[in-house]
Amino acid sequence: MAESQPKKSLAEMVADAKGRIENLTVEQVASELNGGNVILIDVRDDDQRSQDGAIPNSVSAPSVSGMLEFWADPTSAYHREPFDPARRTILYCTAGGRAALATDTLQKMGYGNVANLDGGIKAWKEGGHPVEEA
Repeated sequence: MAESQPKKSLAEMVADAKGRIENLTVEQVASELNGGNVILIDVRDDDQRSQDGAIPNSVSAPSVSGMLEFWADPTSAYHREPFDPARRTILYCTAGGRAALATDTLQKMGYGNVANLDGGIKAWKEGGHPVEEA
């Protein structure tokens, strides 16, 4: 019989993921977006996007749908453009937890230049950056 792994809380899982991924500040993300050739992925659901708005030019890919991994895998029948493992990819959510988990997943899938917007759209808005209606 296989040994069971110790259980982890969600907070522990997010902290572990954040320790394995690149976490960017709002200023770093804004700078990268100004430089171009960056894909910004919003992993929040449509209701959250409608309620809180979205970072301009971000792509909606709700992690709650369970499809993120299918959309991101170029060998999947469900692969979506503009997902590209070779492209700079930055993910965000409301506060950074879901995006950290999703960033960790994409990194495991071979995305070598992927990062998390630490603090999510909350930090983005607090930093005075633009938000559009979604």
